[in-house]
Amino acid sequence: MAGGTSGEARAAHEGILRRQSARESSARTYARALPIVPVRARGLTIEGADGRRYLDCLSGAGALALGHNHPVVLEAIRRVLDSGAPLSVLDLATPVKDAFVTELFRTLPPGLAGRSRVQFCGPAGTDAVEAALKLVRTATGRTGILAFTGAYHGMTAGALAVSGGAPDVQVTRLPYPQDYRCPFGTGGPHGAELAARWTESLLDDPKSGVPLPAGMILEPVQGEGGVIPAPDDWLRRMRRLTADRSIPLIADEIQTGVGRTGAFWAVDHSGVIPDVMVLSKAIGGSLPLAVIVYRDDLDVWPPGAHAGTFRGNQLAMAAGTATLAHVRENALAERAAVLGSRMLRQLTELTHAFPCVGDVRGRGLMIGVELVNPDADHTASRPAPLAGDTGDVAGLDGGGMGGLSGAAVRPEPTRTPSPAAPELAAAVQRECLQRGLIVELGGRHASVVRLLPPLTISDEQATAVLDRLTDAVAAVARHHETHGPHQQRQARPAQHTG
Repeated sequence: MAGGTSGEARAAHEGILRRQSARESSARTYARALPIVPVRARGLTIEGADGRRYLDCLSGAGALALGHNHPVVLEAIRRVLDSGAPLSVLDLATPVKDAFVTELFRTLPPGLAGRSRVQFCGPAGTDAVEAALKLVRTATGRTGILAFTGAYHGMTAGALAVSGGAPDVQVTRLPYPQDYRCPFGTGGPHGAELAARWTESLLDDPKSGVPLPAGMILEPVQGEGGVIPAPDDWLRRMRRLTADRSIPLIADEIQTGVGRTGAFWAVDHSGVIPDVMVLSKAIGGSLPLAVIVYRDDLDVWPPGAHAGTFRGNQLAMAAGTATLAHVRENALAERAAVLGSRMLRQLTELTHAFPCVGDVRGRGLMIGVELVNPDADHTASRPAPLAGDTGDVAGLDGGGMGGLSGAAVRPEPTRTPSPAAPELAAAVQRECLQRGLIVELGGRHASVVRLLPPLTISDEQATAVLDRLTDAVAAVARHHETHGPHQQRQARPAQHTG
């Protein structure tokens, strides 16, 4: 590129960013940390207005299962455009919608597809969450909702109320099991068992202050919460305790669905059949689309109980059909499982090489690297069990947590987690961008660097992503060691737009 042309491109790039800053809302999120101006994109690669190229591991917050502008998606969109079909039809039946629902039901967990109803909602996942909450409240006649710490379900009123960052308490909040920052200080199967036991206690204790709720909503892998996969045994336990008490179970698969975690739907790992599934992001093939799929006996709400002007987006349905079929026919979920495991193994080496990397975790191509303050001494063992707790958790509901039946489960001594380091995570994100890699931040304190590459990422591209991320972490670690610990500013809340 000639020098003059390069300079003009740079000036155009900076002008667009300057006008965005002057004219757009202060609520904008990704644009603050990623000062790029995309003009072309294909697969994993984005080209900016300044001519720079980036490997995109944000993928539209997980919406781009096949990456940018995949040929099968573009062809599906062109067919609808060239056919003269209407582009928006409210909730009228069309051949395009019929094909989408047929393909969607083909992928659903066994036991749900054969007795399901589907409701098309507004174009965003948060509206589908609202619909799911409204559905279970209508069907049960109850109002309370069970949700989990660290959850993220959207930004509208009801969806925000069941998210971890809710400003007002409108739901019963339950502990979500995790290893690195276990709320009970144990982690592993013992921590998951304590979380399940707490949930059962709240529901069965007549003096808990928690009446029988209308539903429970959970993410099989918490994304914005810090990329925390739920243990399969714990998910099965939640399914049993909700089924035994006639509490509808809502699985939020907005980000985890369509092969992202190494199974077509994240609940497939555990074999759990939820009563309601909330779907968006990848099901629209990069275009806005959101639905809920639910058991037919819950379908008791009247006509017009939930609607949305753009629920009949024909281009999104066509793109979604093509995406669902391509993922299914090309075994991209299985590919995500294999490649994701390989990437996780390699990234885990960062925890040994750099003290500022506290944990690496994920499932499939949904990966998180947590940055911590390595200067504090946090090498003590985890706390001992609570007084009177022998660690024997069998027999609570016919055998405890899955394969733990009859076993005495005791916490293992392990390293206490170091404090989260959002400034180091932000520095890693900046260093990645300088190296042509786009990553997202998440977690409780925005201290988790997140990777959400498209399922079509090649082995060579995965190697390039890992090399650039490792180089960025190394640069931040060197700077931290050279200049000493920096006083951490108050962690800003994690910014959500997905």
